[in-house]
Amino acid sequence: MARTTTWTDSADVVVIGTGVAGLAAALAAHRAGRSVVVLNKADRTHGVTATHYAQGGIAVVLPDNDDSIEAHVADTLAAGAGMCDPDAVYSIVADGYRAVTELVGHGAQFDESIPGQWALTREGGHSRRRIVHAGGDATGAEVQRALDHAAGTLDIRAGHVALRVLHDGTAVTGVSVGNADGIGIISAPSVILASGGLGHLYSATTNPDGSTGDGIALALWAGVPVADVEFIQFHPTMLFAGRADGRRPLITEAIRGEGAVLIDRQGNSVTAGVHPMGDLAPRDVVAGAIDARLKATGDPCVYLDARAIAGFESRFPNVTASCRTAGIDPVRQPIPVVPGAHYSCGGVVTDVHGQTELPGLFAAGEVARTGMHGANRLASNSLLEGLVVGGRAGNLAAEHALSAARIDAAGPDPIAHTAAPRRDLQAAMTKDASVVRNSVGLQELSATLSQARARAVAGRRDFEDVALTLTARAVAAAALTRNESRGCHHRAEYPDAAPDQSRSIVVRLAADRHAICAEALTAVC
Repeated sequence: MARTTTWTDSADVVVIGTGVAGLAAALAAHRAGRSVVVLNKADRTHGVTATHYAQGGIAVVLPDNDDSIEAHVADTLAAGAGMCDPDAVYSIVADGYRAVTELVGHGAQFDESIPGQWALTREGGHSRRRIVHAGGDATGAEVQRALDHAAGTLDIRAGHVALRVLHDGTAVTGVSVGNADGIGIISAPSVILASGGLGHLYSATTNPDGSTGDGIALALWAGVPVADVEFIQFHPTMLFAGRADGRRPLITEAIRGEGAVLIDRQGNSVTAGVHPMGDLAPRDVVAGAIDARLKATGDPCVYLDARAIAGFESRFPNVTASCRTAGIDPVRQPIPVVPGAHYSCGGVVTDVHGQTELPGLFAAGEVARTGMHGANRLASNSLLEGLVVGGRAGNLAAEHALSAARIDAAGPDPIAHTAAPRRDLQAAMTKDASVVRNSVGLQELSATLSQARARAVAGRRDFEDVALTLTARAVAAAALTRNESRGCHHRAEYPDAAPDQSRSIVVRLAADRHAICAEALTAVC
């Protein structure tokens, strides 16, 4: 990404990211008649998104069964531990069936129990079977395949890294982008952040390599707030085998929905007496129970015993393949698992249409905080939110582009970037900002991050390290500010939830665009 070449381009809408939210947004803006450019920092366009790796399914209320929108909303609010926006949850859940049928119109095919009737499974925190799935445990791959096919005629640019969202102080004017030709500018009145999550803040994660908190950093540099970023969901069951760091396979929650049980090395239940729903308790509860058991026993992992599930290989072919690659036969032996960094429940503050406080800047998917997930995302609500809010953001971005004044974007003001060495950052985050945190560790983490050295951005890796460092600082600041345990945020010295802290912590950059400011807002719900 040499700096000697400059180039310019223009579009009505620029979408950053090619997962479920990004492509749903791009397709919606394209259908509205706007010119759309989609940026993908990976060198290839398929198979590299978090969406592709999603296993469980899409939580959706189908018509004419014993489920209801109200029941799905109630389950979501319960999992969110007092931090969800009830109106946002209802809006997104109520629009789910329409969004899923639109996805089917793009060619997605879901598993059926009988011809013409989708098979439904249940996952942690759900009171009903309402999870539609594809290929057993390959739902994300099918969603991605259908969207990739539908987006085949769009202008999707691989190897393009979004470096800054540009604005004139009142509205978005475009994006600064790095590619093999150098640093360029795409002028556009509407920009949609759909860059995914931040799992690579940690040494081991279920996320693909590109999940480096880019959208959080881009929003902060643009002066836009992020919220609830201390709520990072650790999936209870990440495969404990294979790679020691980087992306590890997820062992889908649907396996517990079909009857698998969590046991320790002695064969004792991990969740007995912890929660009325046992192994199907919300993810924060199960992850916390596993963490407590491992600390009590000193064991490196617990086990998911799925040997009683008939037809396991056909129902969960991806999990079976991942286990056998690691030398484990899930049909004949329990699967070793540990909690792993999985999903950011917070993100860039938006409404349910993806609009941020900066006119022309939108965000959708894992990078956004709509109020849907609160302190802990309910299983399989992520693909649902990405479809619904992604499509809405695309429509609104197209509408904004039609009415906004056209301004050629100017080059960005310089920012003094800092970046910690990635492995050092990941080790520090894993040690001090993982499943259970404490004030001493978080203060040490903040001090370590504040000592990060200046880094020139000469390529994708540099940019990701800069984004990871800024995002880690935001997470640490928010986690220090929240003096309680709530949802997937656990503080060792504050083991209980504090009623007066059921409010979001908002993080911004100070005027110097370096210092982090974290403050608690009024109660959410």
